Amino acid sequence: MKNITLGKQGLIVPAVGLGCMGMSEFYGEHNQKDNLSVLRRAVELGCTFWDTADMYGPFTNEELLGKALSGQRDKITLATKFGISRNQQGDWLGVNGHPDYVKSSCEASLKRLNTDYIDVYYQHRIDPKVPIEDTVGAMADLVKEGKVRYLGLSEVEPEQIKRAHKIHPISVLQTEYSLWSRDVEVNILPTIRELGIGFVAYSPMGRGFLSGTINQRADLQSGDWRLDNPRFQQEALEKNKALINEINVISVSKGVSSAQISLAWLLAQGQDIAMIPGTKHLPYLEQNWQSMAIQLSVEELGTLNELSHKHTVVGTRY
Repeated sequence: MKNITLGKQGLIVPAVGLGCMGMSEFYGEHNQKDNLSVLRRAVELGCTFWDTADMYGPFTNEELLGKALSGQRDKITLATKFGISRNQQGDWLGVNGHPDYVKSSCEASLKRLNTDYIDVYYQHRIDPKVPIEDTVGAMADLVKEGKVRYLGLSEVEPEQIKRAHKIHPISVLQTEYSLWSRDVEVNILPTIRELGIGFVAYSPMGRGFLSGTINQRADLQSGDWRLDNPRFQQEALEKNKALINEINVISVSKGVSSAQISLAWLLAQGQDIAMIPGTKHLPYLEQNWQSMAIQLSVEELGTLNELSHKHTVVGTRY
């Protein structure tokens, strides 16, 4: 297992964690019994950095983790998020960063997660109507009260990161990062490295595309949100397959999967980067975990960098 330290505040996590969103929503069918089996196996492996949010489900993903945490809480570094507001019926109510909402959201998450503290509490998205200083100020109060250990932000611009960090140290920034989403390398990574903030990559396999298992829209289940995503429209898929086809050449030569090559590439991008690939399947959990043992040569890393720049991804991230 490879542990890394995120941020100057000393948050230590395994480099490969577990994104739990798909266990409750967005990625087709899900089964609680199977999900709990995956979570139990994750503990056995040491994959103990778990990521959720109140809006996943909505609310049911936190409840799932609350069940899985029973008797295991001290082994898990638990991250959840607030800020994207939904009601019990799943309606989208917008983004909310008001201080009162921050605190009420935290209380609700603690109850659903069946715990008295959250290791990493993220602002899921910035509320343009509320100064980030006010939102982070309320988050800082939660740290003082012992309900939260570390603060994080998700999908935030450099200037907002700097403003937030002045109010209370931000330990982690979470944003999409993979071989087909490298925007963060321009301004985001330099900013957080200057400030001593760690990075958590979500969708490190390009929302599953870099696994090489999605060749056409028919490969996605009904209800999978990727069916509405620009990068997974059929014309885009056809063009984007050029990247995965070349990644496959490297994966075959090393006797591993293209997904593992993609994760190994990301692990090589810095000692301040962790990732949270999501899965509902035990074999994929174990493959993701094993990616930490894959060593890519300087030449292989160079080739992957060239490929990702050569094959411009068709379609926006959202």
